Amino acid sequence: MDAYIHDAVRTPRGKARPDGGLASLQPHELVGALVDALETRGQAPRRVEALVLGCVGQVGAQGGNVALVAKLHCGVMDEAYAFTLNNYCVSGLTAIGHVAARVAGGDVERALAGGVEMMSRVPFLGDQAGYYTDARFPKRTRFIPVVLAADRLAEAERITRAELDAVALMSQQRAAAAEAMPALNASRVPLGGLTADECVRPQTTAAALAAMAPSFVALSEQYRDALDGPLDHRHTLGHAPPVCDGAALAVVGGAPRDGAPPRARILAYAESGGDPHASLLAGFRAMECALRRAGLGLADMDRIEFMEAFGVTIAKFLRDFGVDPASVNVGGGHIARGHPMGASGAILLSTLLDALDAVDGRFGLVVCSGASGVGAAMVVERLTSSAAPRPVRGRRIPRCDGSARTAA
Repeated sequence: MDAYIHDAVRTPRGKARPDGGLASLQPHELVGALVDALETRGQAPRRVEALVLGCVGQVGAQGGNVALVAKLHCGVMDEAYAFTLNNYCVSGLTAIGHVAARVAGGDVERALAGGVEMMSRVPFLGDQAGYYTDARFPKRTRFIPVVLAADRLAEAERITRAELDAVALMSQQRAAAAEAMPALNASRVPLGGLTADECVRPQTTAAALAAMAPSFVALSEQYRDALDGPLDHRHTLGHAPPVCDGAALAVVGGAPRDGAPPRARILAYAESGGDPHASLLAGFRAMECALRRAGLGLADMDRIEFMEAFGVTIAKFLRDFGVDPASVNVGGGHIARGHPMGASGAILLSTLLDALDAVDGRFGLVVCSGASGVGAAMVVERLTSSAAPRPVRGRRIPRCDGSARTAA
């Protein structure tokens, strides 16, 4: 893929409550702060040809095509197109993947993409879609909230409560430690007086996690007809990413001509659907597809940002895929930092670039999963590393279905 990430920035994540650190702002104002930051960093973000944002709750403060609202608020040039997409929790990465494909195809030279979600203004399931409660869907395709899918997956995969506690503690400890590591936060833009991710709980202990009771038993009663029977509830609030506010933006464009070099090249991107009955597995499939397309393996990745879509996904990844835990979510993950749904994939990409910069790493991977069988993954090559850039032209590029095409 001949598309480059020229820069990527993110806001801090604020608690999704009236007194949260970002709650007094509007979604387009979060995006505007990032556009201003990109301008300061020399990226000329107002002269792009497109602005694409992921956002899940597209009602109220986030309705009316929030990407277009943000474009108008930020002063992006009139000729730029703008639209908002909803691909559940992978939306922010999907937005970046969309513009990367348009850049690689020669349709767009430079674009902004990312995501925004203010859950203090539009809560989870705030769009009240009929699908969430429609009993006419076959049981296998009925909507199930992600946390119930997580409990079901933990039971099916035999992920123990002790494993969930361990990954939750690691996320909190790493997030707290990362606040003293400026390199890991170099692309985080202070906003509204908030300078750090507000949801992190640095006092979390193993004993406190072990003492917590499963938190989502009552919720399963509401979706009893869509489930296969009683669940062995294992996830607590300690294993769940807090709902929060946040945004992230990336500048995606073609090969550099002059000025500052891009931060990274996108080597491969993959979207994947999956079994809605085991919805949180689609990200794993997207990951494997993206790695095949890049011609790389997990062992080649210097840093990995793997979405902690509840404790079960990261626990399964660390248990089953033979990765070095020291290379994964080095600054803590969603369990500690929070999950502003439509923004999360873009936040993880920005976080990944900082993590690669901190160790002069070369290859990095972002993996995201969401409800009802959605997943996305991206492999990037950091261009300011000491290694020679990886050739991309003339390669056979596997598709997720096993066929292949040749790169231009």
